[in-house]
Formats: sequence, structure tokens, C-alpha cells
Amino acid sequence: MNRKEGNINCLKQALAFCGLWIMMSLFTCGIAQQRPKIAYTPAKDLTLVGKIAPTEKIFHRIDTNVFDDLPRAVKKRVVQSGGLAVSFKTNSPTIYAKWCTAGTTASATMTGVAYRGLDLYIKRNGRWQYAGIARPREGQDCASTTIIQGMDKEEKECLLYLPLYDETTRLEVGVDDGSTMQAGAYPFQKRVLVYGSSIVQGASASRSGLAYPARLSRETGIEFLNLGMGGSAKMEKSVVDMIASFEADAFLLDCIPNSSPSQVTQRTAYLIETIRKKHPDAPIIVMQSVIRERGYFNLASGKRIREQNDNVKTEVEKLLKKGMKNLYFIPADDFLGHDHEGTIDGTHPNDMGFDRMINVIKPKLMEVLVPIVN
Repeated sequence: MNRKEGNINCLKQALAFCGLWIMMSLFTCGIAQQRPKIAYTPAKDLTLVGKIAPTEKIFHRIDTNVFDDLPRAVKKRVVQSGGLAVSFKTNSPTIYAKWCTAGTTASATMTGVAYRGLDLYIKRNGRWQYAGIARPREGQDCASTTIIQGMDKEEKECLLYLPLYDETTRLEVGVDDGSTMQAGAYPFQKRVLVYGSSIVQGASASRSGLAYPARLSRETGIEFLNLGMGGSAKMEKSVVDMIASFEADAFLLDCIPNSSPSQVTQRTAYLIETIRKKHPDAPIIVMQSVIRERGYFNLASGKRIREQNDNVKTEVEKLLKKGMKNLYFIPADDFLGHDHEGTIDGTHPNDMGFDRMINVIKPKLMEVLVPIVN
């Protein structure tokens, strides 16, 4: 090849490269033009659902600066966002989210979505219906994602549940630019404060909207406020005094799983009587502990669970004999069914276990709560 032919070949290669670069630029430009612009709204500008009391950090359930004498383990749990949700209305075909959490290490018995993700419900034909999830990113505290797309442009009422077991530090909800976005109406009425263990907080539902207080709220229209404290619901005096200070129309006490048999005997009366002093007419409903599967084989564990449940029944009966009114008791015999398939680890209900539990307790709760709603 002579020098002239070499120059011609170089020129052809240069022109070909330029053409390819122009085509790639046009293609990239086209993708950029097709990609919708997203308008994000901070959650603080929407309707925050499930707050027990005002807090300095809006995604905390309890302000630990106000209640600074709480046990350390309790303080760790009450800043997590289990039970909180955001209500909004939009006509956007697509709903997005970007959020950050504190990066708590996920439990081996819970999904990442339940632990650190988001769970969207949309009202359809008058009922709340699951619509989509936002998955957290492995090893990252912040994430952004499309929750659902391809919807029509009719206005929709939405409820977005926050992570159950991590501290949410930031949340923005996105819609297609030009779509409407506004705070939603408060979706529930009255207030039932649910104090309890990890099961109340949501372990081990597959996503946050399936925790049993959240399901009860959607199914009844009554607000069940989630004060679950995974591993830490032991009826300590400072916790009891805090609970009694909150405004609520009724109290559901599901704290027996974390308390030892002796603690149940020593602390149950103080819990109930302290609430009664502050709330003379509010229904107080006490639940036994779920039956642990290991207790059928581990003799010591089985004995402990029986004693927990026997002791709380005894304490409630004592108060009833003294004449306490509006005090109710729900035994745990049928909470999880009888095929031994209702838990994820022998203790915490799976989604089927929670469904069985709700089928048992909801009719009993409604017998008590209907009068306060009407």
C-alpha cells in the first residue's frame, strides 16, 4: 500500500468513526428526550399516617429526647419507622420514590423490602389494594426506584408504607412532571394504640403493609398505631408511663412474648391500672403470647410460654374481679392455626400466620371497638 492509499484508508476510518459517534449521540439524545422528568415531593409536605405523637424527626415514632428515661433497647426501636405511612393523591401514570435509611443490618428472618423498603397501596373500588414495592439497594443506605408505571391518568388515592425495622431519614415521592400531586386525606378514624413485641412491629411480614396493625387499619378503617418494640416490650415503668400519656381511644396490649413469667406477674397490673387512671373509659384489650413452635419439643421453652400466658390471664382476672370495666382478654390458642406452618422461624408469623391471627382477633376487637367508632 502506497502512502496515498494509506491516507485515504485513514480518512475513511475517521469518517466512519465520526458517523458512528454522531449516530450514538443522536440515539443517546433520543433516550434522554424520551426519559420522563420526575417531580419529587418531600414526605413532610404530604399526609403522614400512623404518628403516635409529634416528634422532632418526623419519621421517628417516639421522641426519645422527650422520653429520655426509656431503656436503651426501647430507644433503639421507637425511632424505627414501623407502622408509618404517607397518604397522597396523584393522577400520574408512574410513581417513584427516593429514600434513605440509617442502614441497620437486616434480620435473617425478614425480607429486605419489609426491613428497609417501601410498600405501596392504592384505593380501588373503595378498598386498599397492594400496588408495588420499592426495593432497597444492597449495601447502600439510599435508593431511588420506580414503584409502579403504566397506569391511567385518573386521580388515585395512595398509601405508601415506610420500612418496618430501620430508621427512615429521608423520603420523597415522585410523579411524572406535570401530573398532579397533593397530600391525601387521613385514611383512618379513631386511635387504637398497639403496644407489643417484634410481632407488633412487623416481624416477619414479607412487606411493611402486611404487619398486622397495618392490615387491621386498612380492613376496619380504625387506626391501629404501631408501638411494636422488637425484643423490648417488657412493661418497664418508664415505658408504661409513656404509653399512658398518649391520646388514644383504646389500647391493645400484645407485650407478653417479651416478658418473662415473673415480669408478667409483677408488671401487668401496673400497666393496665396506669392506663386506666389516665383513660377512665378507654377499652383495654390484653392478648396472650403466640405459641412458640419450639415449645412443643423444648420442654423448658414450652413451660415458659405456658407460664407467660397463664400468668397474664391470672392478672387480668384479678383486675376484673376488682371491678375494672372495659377490660378484655384474647387467648392465643388459635392465633397461628394448628398445622405448625404459620411462622418463619417458630416464633414470628409469616404472612399466612398473620392472616390466621387477624382472622381470630379482628372479630373480637370489633365487638369492643365498634361502640367507640359509632
